[in-house]
Amino acid sequence: MSLPLFWLIVGLVLCLMELFLPTAFVESTLGISAFVVALVALWVTSFSLQVLLWMVLSLVCIALLRRFVPRRTPYTLAQPTEARTLTLIPPGKTGRVLYDGNSWPARCEDNQCAIAVDELVFVVGRQGNTLLVLPDTALRD
Repeated sequence: MSLPLFWLIVGLVLCLMELFLPTAFVESTLGISAFVVALVALWVTSFSLQVLLWMVLSLVCIALLRRFVPRRTPYTLAQPTEARTLTLIPPGKTGRVLYDGNSWPARCEDNQCAIAVDELVFVVGRQGNTLLVLPDTALRD
């Protein structure tokens, strides 16, 4: 098998993989880099130089692509909102609360405080899918 044909097949496989395993266009940029190396392979016969060129082109393309990926911003609440505990929330551990009609995992913001079942709490933040809550008594003081 000739090297240009090898790089064409690699590029095609990587671009097709992007269709089935979406990776935010990383695989497709690797595939496009392989297509460019397939063209260069017509003149450069050293496989190690071709691999080096493919790696450099891939890194450059991915670095340029990162400019178009939106940055994740942390979730913040404007004001504390009410929720009700469904299970006991032990100090430093998670329990469950009823918030906006759904059951959510929750942890008390104060690691020394335990919150009883069916108690009114206020959601003051979020880490991933876990809500950070404070008991009603903590905000009234």
